Amino acid sequence: MFKKILIANRGAIASRIVRALHNMNVEAVVVYSEADAASPYVAAADQAIAIGPAAPKESYLNMDALIAAIKESGADGVHPGYGFFAENPDFADAVEAAGAKFIGPSTTWLKAMGHKTEARELMAKHGMTVGAGSDLLTNEAEMIAAANEIGYPVLIKPAAGGGGIGMLPAQDEEQLLKAAGRARSMAERGFGNGDIYIERLVEKPRHVEFQVLGDAHGDVCHVFERDCSIQRRHQKIIEEAPAPNVAREVILERANEITATLKSLPYDNIGTVEMLMGQDGSFSFLEMNTRLQVEHGVTEEISGVDLVAAQVRSAAGEAVGDIIPADVAVDGHAIQARVYAEDPVKFFPSPGPLDKFRPPEGDGIRVETGFAEGMAVTPFYDPMVAKVLSKGKNRDDAIEKLIGALEKFEIEGIKSNIPALVQILRSDGFRSGDVHTGLTAEIIQK
Repeated sequence: MFKKILIANRGAIASRIVRALHNMNVEAVVVYSEADAASPYVAAADQAIAIGPAAPKESYLNMDALIAAIKESGADGVHPGYGFFAENPDFADAVEAAGAKFIGPSTTWLKAMGHKTEARELMAKHGMTVGAGSDLLTNEAEMIAAANEIGYPVLIKPAAGGGGIGMLPAQDEEQLLKAAGRARSMAERGFGNGDIYIERLVEKPRHVEFQVLGDAHGDVCHVFERDCSIQRRHQKIIEEAPAPNVAREVILERANEITATLKSLPYDNIGTVEMLMGQDGSFSFLEMNTRLQVEHGVTEEISGVDLVAAQVRSAAGEAVGDIIPADVAVDGHAIQARVYAEDPVKFFPSPGPLDKFRPPEGDGIRVETGFAEGMAVTPFYDPMVAKVLSKGKNRDDAIEKLIGALEKFEIEGIKSNIPALVQILRSDGFRSGDVHTGLTAEIIQK
């Protein structure tokens, strides 16, 4: 097992990893920018190292500063969290060259799955259904030809990133050409890579993803699924497990197929296979994220598996069979809502001071945050201020608990999307369980 792990990230995920490491009796080292110096996880860590100004390129995306921090701390492991360098093979190689272990999949898989078009090709070769899409697009003529072949509407997507960044729809050629430049720019800023491709835009699909864990010994298992269909601008805002209104035998059959495919590769650490589920019940491969997910907590709540600890144990060389209990089963229902500093109607970021910040507490409620009262939400990072999770004996129970928790969340000094989250959770569309990726727009517009 590792003795000291440096967390190359910030915010809620840094706080979550610190807690997991302390539960494992592993020393936690955090890095922080000038904007995050007062964050509670900085004080909670065993060691904290300043890495530069607030701007990400000068701190969390400054590879030299991070490698220097690894060497200064003497950490023998590096956990990348999610975002920033979490899926960057160059960073993983630099970590290993600095004498530490990158806690994530090997560079082979970071490269194979990190570039979305290559991941689609790889999964298709292994028998997985992949939706209609293009290769990388380098000019307008290629884009127009690809869109005409696929058929409108289409979705422009960055090839080297995820999280909804740079994903833009186009209903016709005029929209396609206008959106392509914006998508490239957003991808370049977000991932340092402006490559784009397009996919057929499926109308009202569900976004169902499968949590997997591999090891260095060729074994892979799954820890069930999550439904992440409630999104705004292709960014997930409410996630739940298990997926509602889908037969368990259908889910488990798909999960076992995915596990078998990854085992044949073989995949060697934590990951999530994201699928689109059509209205006809068909599944198609969307992408694979080679990291811990923002929404990992709902899986932890229904399975009892600490996924951060599982990832660390796998990276330390333990076998999946020793990490994930053979009798792991779904227990109850869990839902997570992402609380953002943003306008609850237009969803524009709303940075500012947290004059009051008092997260809810209660039975079945879990809050993940990197903030505390008196801090400020800056414009430099993602505007998410907290993740609020509920665990109930069933879905209705979890919904009621989450609504109650969100209504008790006291935030002043910024606008938050809590009113929109509560509106969604109370809606007939969400309550029915017949969710889809366009449901948020339908509810908020009403």
